[in-house]
Amino acid sequence: MTEKISKSAQKRRFKDEEGAAAELAGLSDKDLKKLTIGQTVKDEIINCRGQKGGALKRQIKYLAKVMRDDSVDEIFNFLADRKGSKLKDTKMQREVERLRDVIINEAIADQQECMQAGMIWEPDWQGEEIDAFVGHYPVDEGDLRRTVFQYVKTRLHNHNREVFRIVKAAVQKEEMLRKID
Repeated sequence: MTEKISKSAQKRRFKDEEGAAAELAGLSDKDLKKLTIGQTVKDEIINCRGQKGGALKRQIKYLAKVMRDDSVDEIFNFLADRKGSKLKDTKMQREVERLRDVIINEAIADQQECMQAGMIWEPDWQGEEIDAFVGHYPVDEGDLRRTVFQYVKTRLHNHNREVFRIVKAAVQKEEMLRKID
C-alpha cells in the first residue's frame, strides 16, 4: 500500500501517540516494570512524573517522540490490555477507514479511465492497492471486489459501509492471527 499519508492523518496519529504518552506518564512503578520497552522510554516516563503544567506537556510530547523510535504498537497493546485504553481501537478504526478509502478511490479512478476509453467497467477490475490489500490481509477477494464495484456504480452508502465491514473484519482477523503466532 503506497498511499501518501496526509498532514491531517499524521497529526491525528501524533495526537494518539501523545495520548498514549500521557497515559504512560501516569503508570505506577509496578506497571512500568511489566512494560517491555526500551530503557530510554522508561527513563522519559519517569522524567514526566515531577513535571506540572507546560513542562509536563512538553515532556509528554518529547516522550511521544522517543516512543516513535521504539515499538508504538507494543505500547498501544500494553495500554489496551492493562489499562483498558481505547487508543488502540481508535488507531485501528482510522487505519480501516484509510484502507477503505484507498481501495474505493482506486476503483473510482479505474472506472473513470474505462469510461474515458469507451470501455465497460467490469466487476473484476484490477488495481495495485486492492491487490496489495488482498495479499496482506486474509479476505475474500471476490466479495470485496463485488462490494466495491456496487458502491462505485451506485454510490449507495450501504455499500460503502459494507466495504468498511469487510476491511475491518480482515484487519481484525490479521491482528488475531498475529497474536496467535
